[in-house]
Order: sequence, then C-alpha cells, then structure tokens
Amino acid sequence: MGTTDTVPAVSTPQKLTLMTMTAMVVGSMVGAGVFSLPRRFAQETAVLGSLIAWVIAGAGMLMLAFVFQTLAVRKPELDAGVYAYAKAGFGEYLGFFSAFGYWASSCVGNVTYWVLIMSTIGTIAPALGEGDTVLAVVCSTIGVWAFFYLVQRGVKDAAVINRIVTVAKLVPIIAFVFLALFALDPQVFADNLRGGSDLGSLFDQVRGTMLVTVFVFLGVEGASVYSRHAARREDVGRATVLGFLSVFAVFASVTIVSYGVLPYQEIAQLRQPSMGGVLEAAFGEWGKVLVSVGLIVSVLGAYLAWTLMAAEVLYVAARDDDMPRFLGRTKGADVPFNSLLLTTILIQVVLVITYFSEDAFNFALDLTSALSLIPFLLAAAYAVKLGRGRALTIPLIATAYTIFLLFAAGLKFVLISFIIYAPATILFVMARREQGRRLFSPRELIILAVSVAGAVVGIVALAAGWISI
Repeated sequence: MGTTDTVPAVSTPQKLTLMTMTAMVVGSMVGAGVFSLPRRFAQETAVLGSLIAWVIAGAGMLMLAFVFQTLAVRKPELDAGVYAYAKAGFGEYLGFFSAFGYWASSCVGNVTYWVLIMSTIGTIAPALGEGDTVLAVVCSTIGVWAFFYLVQRGVKDAAVINRIVTVAKLVPIIAFVFLALFALDPQVFADNLRGGSDLGSLFDQVRGTMLVTVFVFLGVEGASVYSRHAARREDVGRATVLGFLSVFAVFASVTIVSYGVLPYQEIAQLRQPSMGGVLEAAFGEWGKVLVSVGLIVSVLGAYLAWTLMAAEVLYVAARDDDMPRFLGRTKGADVPFNSLLLTTILIQVVLVITYFSEDAFNFALDLTSALSLIPFLLAAAYAVKLGRGRALTIPLIATAYTIFLLFAAGLKFVLISFIIYAPATILFVMARREQGRRLFSPRELIILAVSVAGAVVGIVALAAGWISI
C-alpha cells in the first residue's frame, strides 16, 4: 500500500509486551552516552563530585520516571506521552513546542551516534578523524538512509530488532565494569577522590556534569511514547521504571570504576569513546577493541529506537491536528512514513552542521539535552497540576530538578534552543490554516513573542561571537 492522500485510520495495532517496551527504554538510553562517560565526567569532576552528581541525577530522573508512570496510569487516553501531557496541561501551542522540541532533540541525539561511530572507526581509518571529516559525514549519510529504509519497513519489526540488539550491547558494557574493577588501583582511586584546584568548586563540578547525565538518561520516557502500541497500558509505567533502574546501575558503575584505572587528568584527555581508552590503559589493545565493537552495536541499536520514537511523536501530533496533516500519513504496516522522512532529513542537516562545529560530539550531546528539557519540564508540571496532597511530592521534585537542569545548561544552549524552537512555529501555522482556525490566541501570541525574542538574541550572540557552536 502506498502513501495515502489523507490521514488514514491507524491500521491494526501491533502490540508490544512489557519485555519489549522495557528493552526499548533500555535500548533508548544505552547508546553513545555511556561510552563517553569517563572522559566527560573527568573533565568536570573527580570521584566525590561524580557520586554527588549521580545521586542528584538518579533521584531527579527517577522522579521523572515516576511521573511518566503515574501519567500513563491516570491518563491512559493520552498517546505519545511527552507531547500529549504538555498539550493537555498547557494548551495546543506549548504542546506543539513540546512535540517539536522532543522530536528535534531525538534527531540531534541521533547525530551524536554517527559521530561517535566514525570516531571509533577513525582509530584504524585516520581519514574519518574524530567523526568530523568530510569522509565521516559521507559515511554517516549512507548509514542514516540505510536505517530509513529499515524502519520504514515496519514499527514492529524494528522494535523486535532493537530488543535483540539491547541484549547484545549490554554484554560488553557490563564486561567493562567487571574488568575495570579487576584492574582498579586503590591508590589511583584515592588520588582521584577529590581532585585538584583545576576542577573548581564542588558545586561547579556537579553542575558541569548535569547535561551529560540528561543525555544518557534520555529515553526514560520511551515506553510512554509507544503507549498506543502497548498490549497492556499498565505495562507502560512498569517498563519505564524497570528500564531506568537497570540503566542507572550500569551508568554510575561505568563512571566510578574508571577513576580507579587512571588519574582523572589523563581520563579527561582520552579520545572518545573514552571507555576504550580506559580499558586499553589497563589491558592493552584488546580492551579498546572490545569497547569499540560494543559501541557500534550499542549505538546502532539506540539509533534505531530513537528514530522510531522521533517519527512517532510527529505522527501522533499530526493525528491530533497539532502538526500539518502530511506528517500523519502512513505507508504499509502502520509506518508514519512522512514523519520518518522528515526525521531523517533533519538528522542529515544537523550531521552536515556538525562538520563546522569546534567539537562535533560534545556540541550535539549538550544540545540534545538542552532541547529535551522543555518537554520534560512541561510533563512534570502537568503532573503537578493533577496532583493533590502527598501525591504532589514526586511531581514537585521532578519539576524542580528540570528547572535546575535548565540553569545547569547555561545561557548558550538555552539561546540555541530558542533558535531551533522559534522557526518551528511555521508548522503550527500550517496546521491551523488547514483547519481554518485563528492562527494564535492572545496567550499564544505572548509565547510566540518570547520564542522569537529568544531566537533573535541567540542569533545576535552567535554573530557577535558571544557564543559559538
């Protein structure tokens, strides 16, 4: 069946089990981020700061996981969780921004995967550099469109593949933790406990790690995005919490055990993926090879999951008349073809932009985190609106944590996020025109003015060199 000319009724649902959705949550979170953790943390903090950062990030993200679990149970009629919750709580325009921001975050995050794959292969093929050369962009482009072909074959098939890949990629990561524990030098670990004066205050150290913790935990909401495919609605919340707890243990362990192998100053200088450098220092070349193979499997699995989720959000938003209708058209086995195509195009565009960035991987990683914060904040705030009495505790903590993350992101990424958010209003206007409705209410005009003003300031800041990519 070809692409239809109108938005069709969704074909027979392809139901996902608890195990499959849990695997999708784990598969979404375990991607490029975990392999970059040793270096990213060592650049900002030592052991003590890392422990504090993981406690804060773990508690905050667990509260967000509980928020998604609660909302999945209380509002089972809301599909594509993150976007739907923002719309239900704060109106169509902010709901639109949440859908677009979540989608854009997913696309930018997918670019980090290709950069890291090319950087990994670049250790034996220098022409790929650290994933930022012309050849690396060309090779990544081939991969991007190959995955487009795979995913457009069907949501269920891709989800099952991701479940298999999730199991395969956890093996080398867990092996890293045990091998690093075996090689751990107590004296090196003790020397890395507090770090030197070059790291700044403990507060600054913890703040400096926050964006990377957001990045590695992105995907905690994965099951809620796929709520319309769930065999049982209560499995959405269970998959969210199970997936989070599993991944949190792995991420924290990867970071902490690395401090027992090398001084933090040396870890901070390792080439990405820094997990490979840590094992190479302890066991030689085969340690780096183990991590490199695991990374490629892991990242390809995460890329698959995130491409699915990104397309799903655009599709559901179009079905709810919050995106132009062409994004709600399907092809074949319940595949949101046009949404998938637009997702792939944005990934391609951002991939080209990273070629001109000073540090392609870290820029894309931090921007991914910053773009996701508005959708997370709106979902948590919606849970606050629904809560009463003691039930408010978790949503309030989740909301406060997300606001702290915006502060930790800093002005640079807030402004760049505005530059991306503001032009997206064109899609909102297209949707309103299709429905013959008034383009903006008075309240929505205020939101529009704020977003445009932020984008203008961001563009001026980039042009004047106050901030850079």
